[in-house]
Amino acid sequence: MVLLDERDGRYWQLNSTGATVLQALLDGAGPQQIADRKNRWSVGTTRYGTSRETLPGGGPAAG
Repeated sequence: MVLLDERDGRYWQLNSTGATVLQALLDGAGPQQIADRKNRWSVGTTRYGTSRETLPGGGPAAG
């Protein structure tokens, strides 16, 4: 999925998780519903939390 910022003409490509979150928002889901759904999503065998947490290797999680 690709988004266009109409203010400056820049395009943003979303990965599958970003596209899923955006589609849920467009379908009327609230932030808490999406956070609850997040618990079903995983990367490998490790689940990651909010953007305030850090990923393995010390880098901040993308938010």
